[in-house]
Amino acid sequence: MLDIPMSELLRSMYKNSSEAIFFVNSEGEILHMNPAAENILDLDVIEQLHKGEAVSICNSCAGYMSEEAMISCVNCFLRNTKEDFSSFQVYLNTRGKGLVPYAASFHVIDEAEGIRVFMLLNLTKQYRTQEMLYQTNMTKYVIKAQEDERKRISRELHDSVAQELLSSLVDLRVLKYMNADEVVLNKLQQTEASLTRLLDDIRRLAVELRPASLDDFGLEAAFRSHFKWLEKNYGLLIDFKAELSAARYSNEMETVVYRICQEAVLNALKYANTDEIQVRLFEEDRELQLIVQDAGSGFQLNTRDPKGTGLGLFGMRERAELVHGQLIIVSEVGVGTTIHLRIPLSPNEGGDTE
Repeated sequence: MLDIPMSELLRSMYKNSSEAIFFVNSEGEILHMNPAAENILDLDVIEQLHKGEAVSICNSCAGYMSEEAMISCVNCFLRNTKEDFSSFQVYLNTRGKGLVPYAASFHVIDEAEGIRVFMLLNLTKQYRTQEMLYQTNMTKYVIKAQEDERKRISRELHDSVAQELLSSLVDLRVLKYMNADEVVLNKLQQTEASLTRLLDDIRRLAVELRPASLDDFGLEAAFRSHFKWLEKNYGLLIDFKAELSAARYSNEMETVVYRICQEAVLNALKYANTDEIQVRLFEEDRELQLIVQDAGSGFQLNTRDPKGTGLGLFGMRERAELVHGQLIIVSEVGVGTTIHLRIPLSPNEGGDTE
């Protein structure tokens, strides 16, 4: 045990503590305060104290959180001796920072003289952390709800609407072989062609909403299916390389990677003026990484007049943050664009890349 007097340790704590410490009398007048407490009060209050004038903590206190209100002065902790104020939340008007929430404790240290200690810990950082956590969780909830709804509609289109259309097509094809004049046959052929196009559109929408292969077989299968469809319908050549150590990852991670790749490829198709894209999906340095690269038109990253709405890039960054990922976008006019996504893997995800 260190041979340091307790009085010296207490003085050191009082002087160096980040918590504001006030000693007040029974009327709430400030008797002493540590440097952290001095940093809270307005300079005119400090000046009054140095002149020996009586200043009450009420001059800065805006109220405390009670069971009835967020900020209240009813049953003030300075006056109410029956309620437990060993730990509560209080709001103070502070120098240069406005109204600030504090975790507070209020204890009697000298019953005879009515001297009490009022200790405060700034909660601004904790509130900011809680707010960020709440926003992140809400964003995750909204995106999950969107994906679940996409999945439901996709399955409904595939299993119900598409099947009904297919059944109607079969009936039309049977009618073609029945006795009918040429006008009726031509009309049947036109209707058959129209229903065929509609069926293809519904299948495409179902896949775009939520590919069944992503849920059933994982990222690589979903990518290959999607890229094959793009090549067939748009003539876009995608050089896809997958170097994965694990067959599956968390549902949230797979959804993020798929949506970011889908958006990146769609942007290249719409704006890059290129017919070839390189996509690489791999594990490295305990991270799942995705690189989407084209040698197309490129763009200025910080331009005030981006092509499209600019919401696609914002959405990609937002999705990446949900899984603690990093999204790096590099683009140069006339050279092309590279989008690099890196997502850290937990110990139970991925495989051994050594």
